[in-house]
Amino acid sequence: MKIAMVGFRGIPHTYGGGEDLVRYLATGLVSRGHDVIVYCRYNLFKNHDKYYKGVRRIFLPTIEHKFIGQLFHAFFSIIDLLFRKVDIIYIHTLPSGVYSIIPWIFNKRIVVNPNGFDWKRGKWGFIGKLYFRLSARICLFTAKEFITDSKTIRKYYLDTFNRDSTFVAYGTEIQKSENKEIINKYDVVGRDYYLIACRLVPENNIDLIIKAFSQTNSKKKLLVAGDANFKNSWVHNLYSINDPRIKFLGHISDQNMLKELHCNCFAYLHGHSMGGINPSLVKALGHENCVLALNTPYNSEVLISNNGVQYGIFFEKDYRDLKKIIEKLEADPSIADSYRQKATKRIYEAFTYGHIVSGYEKAFIKALK
Repeated sequence: MKIAMVGFRGIPHTYGGGEDLVRYLATGLVSRGHDVIVYCRYNLFKNHDKYYKGVRRIFLPTIEHKFIGQLFHAFFSIIDLLFRKVDIIYIHTLPSGVYSIIPWIFNKRIVVNPNGFDWKRGKWGFIGKLYFRLSARICLFTAKEFITDSKTIRKYYLDTFNRDSTFVAYGTEIQKSENKEIINKYDVVGRDYYLIACRLVPENNIDLIIKAFSQTNSKKKLLVAGDANFKNSWVHNLYSINDPRIKFLGHISDQNMLKELHCNCFAYLHGHSMGGINPSLVKALGHENCVLALNTPYNSEVLISNNGVQYGIFFEKDYRDLKKIIEKLEADPSIADSYRQKATKRIYEAFTYGHIVSGYEKAFIKALK
């Protein structure tokens, strides 16, 4: 098949889970004999080589803006695609999904992953939420195949819109520490810190995690790796917290550094409440982390296997509950050790990129039929 992918910053890029997905998915499909095009945002790359590991890269400009950058880029990408012969147009996330109506008019085969339901995210106002609802409706109408990355989200779309979808979770690689000394850059050593690695947005509950940690007497540090793509009073309040144990590292594009921070932390803290199966949670297991995760149906899908084995520790949306868990772990570090030792077993069960590439490949073939 010849497959074009729209809705990402590009390949390779380190911004978020979507960029991790396309890096492995596109190259995995190429290794299976498919031709893959990924549309990239020109200004975000210094290297504009035509190919990346066999994947054709097409660079198009956009207005680099925190809200409309992806909207313009997706529009230009879809227009460009009208003049190319492809079998499948894969559109990732609802910000880009609204444009699926254009290739649909020309009888193109479209596959969409809405990546959750953006209209429920707290960061969007009335207009933004209305836009995402409209985009979802359009995608449900235009897509030959609908892909969801969570069984909970699959059920939501089925119950709400009477549209079934193909469930394909996110994946990751198993990573082990190779050069732990580089984390000394942040004035920490192995097992001396907790780690958060995500975008700074309200639905990730970083404020709750920080409040819980700051109420403990822990001698460890809390490292927050990630940034906000826009600043507001909520983000400002995070940065203004006065606790010398808490360090904001910003976005880390160096994947070796991020790997070492993961592999050597005492525990990984995951407060995501929206968006289905989150890539950063899957990645944390792949780095043999002891994971402390907010108790949601999405996080449970990752951390509890079909036979009931639990691969992480859940906390409620109450800083006092997380505070007790942190204190319990520090009183008995062997608990954290036990979760690290079994973490990667869960990845082998359900979240390898081999599973993911096969799932998308089957969905694309189904759309062709």
